[in-house]
Amino acid sequence: MPKLDRNVIVIGGGIGGLSAAYALSLIGKSVTVLEQAEEFAEIGAGIQLGPNSYKMFGRLGIVDDVNAVSAFPDHLMMRDSITAEVVTKIRAAEEFRKRFGYPYAVIHRADLHSVLLRRCQASDNVQLRVNSRVTDIQEAGHGVEVTTEGGRVFSAESLIGADGIRSMTRELIAGDRVRPADHIAYRAVLPAAEIPDELRTNTMTLWAGEKTHLVQYPLRGGDLFNLVAVFHSDRFVEGWNAEGDPEELHAKFADKCDEVQTLLGKIDSWRMWVLNDREPIRDWVKGRIALLGDAAHPMLQYLAQGANMAVEDAVCLADMLVNECGDYEKAFLRYRDARYLRTTRVQMTARLYGEIYHASGAARDFRNAELSSWPEERHYQGMSWLYGISPTWRDDGGTEPLEERAVGTTA
Repeated sequence: MPKLDRNVIVIGGGIGGLSAAYALSLIGKSVTVLEQAEEFAEIGAGIQLGPNSYKMFGRLGIVDDVNAVSAFPDHLMMRDSITAEVVTKIRAAEEFRKRFGYPYAVIHRADLHSVLLRRCQASDNVQLRVNSRVTDIQEAGHGVEVTTEGGRVFSAESLIGADGIRSMTRELIAGDRVRPADHIAYRAVLPAAEIPDELRTNTMTLWAGEKTHLVQYPLRGGDLFNLVAVFHSDRFVEGWNAEGDPEELHAKFADKCDEVQTLLGKIDSWRMWVLNDREPIRDWVKGRIALLGDAAHPMLQYLAQGANMAVEDAVCLADMLVNECGDYEKAFLRYRDARYLRTTRVQMTARLYGEIYHASGAARDFRNAELSSWPEERHYQGMSWLYGISPTWRDDGGTEPLEERAVGTTA
């Protein structure tokens, strides 16, 4: 058999793809990342990082890098966007560390991507290629061949599809369809100085409303504020970064309280994206090909776990390759079995949270009454399945850095 170019090809250079590339590099695998865009970059604004992500950052050895560009809210709060009443407020600083072993943070998506990109660029085991749109994937003997536009062929022992919700790799494995959510999200980032003093707090605040909600939280140590407005809509524009329509946005939020109106009024230009997901599946693997991140389990943002789950996937995948001594087919199956029930729970719970955030009438009244009656401890208990010291997919529950588990050398 001819010598293959690399151990692993990763399709997609987003947070999931770079997490996978770096995790695999730490255990000694040589990786080529194929990105279709002209550069490795992330669009979007803020994302939330749960304690579950921070456990993975520890395994990757990037905690200090992430901390340097994150903000750490003091509280998580839900307010009713019509009455402005505080529905619930829980402590999120030291209490999260004590309860879950790791912090809760918020970060600009581009900043997390940059942390991972710099690590990959510094690794002798990672090769990064832009302008590499994949046109064909073929299983070839004991490996995989990938063809990009222009006819270039890359070969490797295995392939990771981290190519997003409209994944070409997923079409090869599952062949299912994208599921529209009938919701649109508008996002914007603005300097903290433009936020009124009474709203410029170190808090992750969700303003829940009827068929709408608004999220606000600080970024980059409080220098910026992230705003995301979500509402039901039948207006669909494909893509992640289309220009938003301020008139539509303000019409959807016309009945909201003064505080919400003030926040929305601070933004002149909004970017928008249509929310989609897919039905949960267990078919993530085909031989030496595996899905990761949104390609495997795209999810609505209501649980704020899309990037978190992708990073978990990456570390789990690397662990399974160590456990199976580099046997890709066995390792990929163990990876799938370790992950798909957890990610399915997150996918389904995210849909439920969307209904709760957008509740109307009696359902809204019940939401407010019920959540406001909960003691703080009950909220923590409700988060434990997601944020607790699990997930662990190893019998010893190890937390050591991945590089201490290296099983091979570069090709």
